[in-house]
Amino acid sequence: LLALPLLPRLGAVRVSAYSAAAAVPMLLAAGLAVDGRSVLRTPTWGEAAGLGYLSLVVTAAAFIAWYDALGRIGADRAGLFAGLIPISAVATTMALGLRSPGIAELAGALLVGLGVIVGLRRSAERPLAVAAPAHHHDPADDEEGHQDQAHDDQHPEDRRFVAEKAADHGV
Repeated sequence: LLALPLLPRLGAVRVSAYSAAAAVPMLLAAGLAVDGRSVLRTPTWGEAAGLGYLSLVVTAAAFIAWYDALGRIGADRAGLFAGLIPISAVATTMALGLRSPGIAELAGALLVGLGVIVGLRRSAERPLAVAAPAHHHDPADDEEGHQDQAHDDQHPEDRRFVAEKAADHGV
């Protein structure tokens, strides 16, 4: 949610890439602190396949879906869906047969689920945010010939306003 202001300028793909790239040096430093130089060993084929799956599907695809959702449904609704993590953790634990959840876990998941429902009902009073294509600024249209720096490096697939910003301007 902290990256929300970057979405109109960079788009979901680039915000996702920058987030993942920022994590690399932090994880390398943590790995070196915990495991020393053995963190830099060559992975086995199985580990490499697992790392590839985790980096492409779990990380990249999830980041892109998350940041795209922020632009489409708004930060308030997207933040509510993050609250479903405890519910999915309880459900996954049960589905994998690892253990049965306790009363406190079930009550907590139920409470979180109710909170998400209440939050979605309150936000339902406002219209659903849908990403709108950004208007590309043409310096020729500007009386003084000034260029709009906010759109200089946008690619066509990244031309979206965060719906909340668009709604603020009556779009």
